[in-house]
Amino acid sequence: MNREEHLELSGGFASTVDRQELVESLFASEGAALVRLARIFTDDRNAAEDLVQEAFIRLHRTAHRIRDLDRAAPYLRSIVLNLARDHNRRGLMSLRHQNSLHPVRDPIVPEDQIIRNAGEAQVLDALNALPLRQRQCLVMRFYLELPEKEIADSLDISPNSVKTHCRRGMAALEKLVEGEL
Repeated sequence: MNREEHLELSGGFASTVDRQELVESLFASEGAALVRLARIFTDDRNAAEDLVQEAFIRLHRTAHRIRDLDRAAPYLRSIVLNLARDHNRRGLMSLRHQNSLHPVRDPIVPEDQIIRNAGEAQVLDALNALPLRQRQCLVMRFYLELPEKEIADSLDISPNSVKTHCRRGMAALEKLVEGEL
């Protein structure tokens, strides 16, 4: 019995066996991009990795409720974005990672190299000044290169709202960056 037949027999829900397969598949295809996404919103690589791990745990717990497997990736992105927002509200996890008694120097990873570039740091600062929804749309559209439909699914808004947030965000970014030059 193939995966589709199994899902049909189980009423469209992912079974326990499918849950593990789904999580492994999404981890392989989306894991690194989700860490990059969380990193932009938390500005802390360790916290971003922790948030993505938590998102996969939550996905595994709730995968039995997913009726359409094509919506699993947007659902996972929405979990990461919500966790990042909650993390920023609390601010506790970043402090714990930054103030450890024995800081360990992490090897420089490509994301860190990007942030160290002064011009890009300026854009990231301007991006952080945007309203949350505009920032989410711009990051997913231009950094993760997701189509508007997937962004809309991840944020539970319409594709037209994604276009509007991107357009307004780009206009605001332009003003912010020009103002700093």
